[in-house]
Amino acid sequence: MAVALFALGGWSWLLWGVCARVCVSVTGHWYVGRLAHTTGPQRWLVTASGVQAHDVPWAAIPTMGEAWHNNHHAFPGSARLGLYPGQADPGWWVLQLLQRLGLAWDISLPATLPPRAQLRALEHGAERVLLERRTS
Repeated sequence: MAVALFALGGWSWLLWGVCARVCVSVTGHWYVGRLAHTTGPQRWLVTASGVQAHDVPWAAIPTMGEAWHNNHHAFPGSARLGLYPGQADPGWWVLQLLQRLGLAWDISLPATLPPRAQLRALEHGAERVLLERRTS
């Protein structure tokens, strides 16, 4: 990527296309990570964990769904992070496209992961995400 950007536009393209992009991405990742471990809505509690996660709804689109961090802590092996209606998950949409194209397979979802004894639902109906997916 760096060679192509340099060939297309010189140093300015290289700096903006690589360095600035990486700086913004990493800073955004740290910022959302900080927020996701301090404040926001929760549906799940991982009792054996010293750090609890929260969702950061306004950051779901720019983080490709990573802002549904409470769901990620509840189901760390799941490829889908936006588990409930209204939780946009662009990363999941990309994985679905790749699966349809035959470029991704064996994708894990909460219902296909082994049960976790230390996982407790904080909201009535949160477990629905497991039951719906196991019966469909």
